[in-house]
Amino acid sequence: MHEHELWFTALLNQYLAGPANAMISLVGQHAHDPAKPWSNYNAMLVIIVAFLLVLPWIVRAGMNLAKPGYLQQIGELLVSFIKTQSEEVIGHGGTKYAYWFTTCFVFILFSNLLGVIPTFESPTMAPAVPLGIAVATFLYYNGAGIKAQGIVGHIKHFMGPVWWLAPFMFGIEIISHLIRPVSLTIRLFANMLAGEQVTIAFMNLIPIGAPAILMGLHTFVSFLQAFIFMILSMAYVGMAVAHEDH
Repeated sequence: MHEHELWFTALLNQYLAGPANAMISLVGQHAHDPAKPWSNYNAMLVIIVAFLLVLPWIVRAGMNLAKPGYLQQIGELLVSFIKTQSEEVIGHGGTKYAYWFTTCFVFILFSNLLGVIPTFESPTMAPAVPLGIAVATFLYYNGAGIKAQGIVGHIKHFMGPVWWLAPFMFGIEIISHLIRPVSLTIRLFANMLAGEQVTIAFMNLIPIGAPAILMGLHTFVSFLQAFIFMILSMAYVGMAVAHEDH
């Protein structure tokens, strides 16, 4: 079953099919339909990335230390909140990882919220998008662990506290770590897809009044899922950089 092509996706397929096919061929792949290489989630990602690239310039243009604007205040509150959460979850020095958590939270939040706008949909409803973020988080927290403790110190985290159980614990820990990107992916993807399907179903059944309520619910779920993903990422980083004596 083919997905319904959104108007923006159709626009990209009409005018930018050539560049998209060229980019796909660079990784040795071919589009299922060369005339329509853009999928809905890829088209939505273009909007999200473009918006997030422009947003800092908009905030910077309105920055004023004496009388900060609404966007500046929201940005400062968000960064302060995430730094506080990083310190609480990871411990001392956790704020240096806050930039990654902020990036994940903002990207996921706006990706989720895009589905509230009519004629658009959330790119996080496609498994590939949550999977990409989850894999990036997996690489990030392992990289943070290696940087904080070295390769040997990081590997010791997989051995457990008792030396004679190390071979058994190592296998369990490897499986546990490999499951983390999968669980992050399924949690975000399933919640956003289920929310979208419920919204469509209720809007078809009760077209008057239901859309406003369901859009409010979709907004709440968007914030909640972005927050959960961020907190889990903090927990993974915290475990990766924790020293044995802590």
